Amino acid sequence: MYIRPLYQKVMERLSVSRTFMQVLAGPRQVGKTTLAHQIRDLLPYSSHYASADSSSLRDAAWIEQQWEKGRQLANLPSNNLGALLILDEIQKIPFWPETVKKLWDEDTASHINLKIMILGSSSLLIQSGLGESLSGRFEFIAISHWSFQECREAFDVNLEEYIYFGGYPAAAILIKDEERWARYIIDSLIETSISRDIMLMTCIHKPALLRRVFELGCLATGRVVSYQNMLGQLQDAGNAATLAHYLELLSGAGLLSGIQKLSLDPVRQKASSPKLQVLNTALATAPSHLFFESTKRNREQWQKLIECAIGAYLINSTFGTKTEIFYWKNSNKFVDFIIRKDKKLIVIDVNGTQKGKNIRGLDAFIQKHGPTKTLLVGEGGISVEEFLLTPLEEWM
Repeated sequence: MYIRPLYQKVMERLSVSRTFMQVLAGPRQVGKTTLAHQIRDLLPYSSHYASADSSSLRDAAWIEQQWEKGRQLANLPSNNLGALLILDEIQKIPFWPETVKKLWDEDTASHINLKIMILGSSSLLIQSGLGESLSGRFEFIAISHWSFQECREAFDVNLEEYIYFGGYPAAAILIKDEERWARYIIDSLIETSISRDIMLMTCIHKPALLRRVFELGCLATGRVVSYQNMLGQLQDAGNAATLAHYLELLSGAGLLSGIQKLSLDPVRQKASSPKLQVLNTALATAPSHLFFESTKRNREQWQKLIECAIGAYLINSTFGTKTEIFYWKNSNKFVDFIIRKDKKLIVIDVNGTQKGKNIRGLDAFIQKHGPTKTLLVGEGGISVEEFLLTPLEEWM
């Protein structure tokens, strides 16, 4: 049984005394429910698992019913270590934080040793629901997409397979049948994330525009696209604020992010044109008409996919942390990625076969910003495989 290294942190926190509830959120199909059942098997005390991910009506009374089952386990004389209650997809229950706060505080006052784990598919929706209601009562753990290291250890995929097929664990067994794999990614991941994790949970005034933003992001991943140009391509009567909001929702669902341009002026930085970046390369390759072998033979297309995989790796590695990812552009000079952590700036330039790529961009950025470290990934530098296999902290 393969257990992701991140899960060890969760188990360590649940093994100690009842101090904070553990709130875990991340994209669909990255193994959150599997994590819950693995932990149930490995922890030395009783547990109860319940999911709100069904067509049946779920409300505050449902949470209270599940909580009571957990209390009964925690109060058994044989459970001197307490018990664990796992609530999955809780963001689908209206006003869930208020109910959880009331029950948690009751247990604290009554000295009931019931530990709580909350799981959700959208980090943005989970965090917006936490607000002030659960302030001081929880620890948030971001569950990101699988890394190359994890996919290689669990499914024995090679570098080229990971770059094209991405890091969805449930899809790994389907890669020998590319059409079946693509349908799974489109139907079970993309469509479900958009229709159930975003549209049903958030007021979306232009659902067709939201879908088109995602489609454009998949086609243009790795490119800097201004909001005005996006509006022109999308042919919709939206505005830049709507597009920025939809990008934020897509990012919260683990689908698509807009990387900001690094600027010394925070206001200009916030208003910069985003560099579109899918958070798993499967999201770009599954909807395309190209297959694995033909994509590898297209040298320019393959290089763009490598850069896409590196961008996804950087964002997923910094998910839920204070570390930020940017790009940089000045006139026709461009740098692929900049990592900012505290006062450190680490520049990452993906070298390869992109025609017309301006190699002067790196020198111009170094002269202007004096980065802490510069990393060249690809030809003449760190191999793509070594870079993706190394924890980001080691490069920093």
